[in-house]
Amino acid sequence: MSPSSDVIVAARLPEGVPFHARPAGKFVRAAAAFPCAVTVAANGKRANAKSVLELIGLGATGGTELELSASGEGAVEAVEHLSALVRELA
Repeated sequence: MSPSSDVIVAARLPEGVPFHARPAGKFVRAAAAFPCAVTVAANGKRANAKSVLELIGLGATGGTELELSASGEGAVEAVEHLSALVRELA
């Protein structure tokens, strides 16, 4: 897979961990480290992974499956790192 490919990965929020300010902030800081465009989809909505307000707006609660997608340079690395981060949120 080339570094500029579009990549989509599913990750589930841990039970009891909603995507509120603290976990969303941690996620945004991690996403901002990558040069590619990253989005998160949940509950029929899509958000820029580099925006805390957009992520909170997804209304994702603990146990919600998130679809992480990235395109551009570093897309594979971004979704791998971010999906691992989602599993570790507390």
